Amino acid sequence: MKVKIKSWNSVAIWKWDVPNEEVCGICRVAFDGCCSTCKTPGDDCPLIWGECSHVFHMHCLLRWLATEGSRGQCPMDRKAWVTAK
Repeated sequence: MKVKIKSWNSVAIWKWDVPNEEVCGICRVAFDGCCSTCKTPGDDCPLIWGECSHVFHMHCLLRWLATEGSRGQCPMDRKAWVTAK
């Protein structure tokens, strides 16, 4: 007896691995969601970590750093922003 699969429906769940933080400090939207620039969460709305250990939606941080008031600093602790490697 042979079995033939005619269709396959899969379900997946994903979550960013971000310790101690659940929302972006700039837009206040959960990391499981997406920033105001994006339409869907995930790879199109990536997160960015700083050496100061703060995490933001990449688009939120780029908009923040483009403002004159940011002075190239982390919006949470006002240390110079350096992207973690």
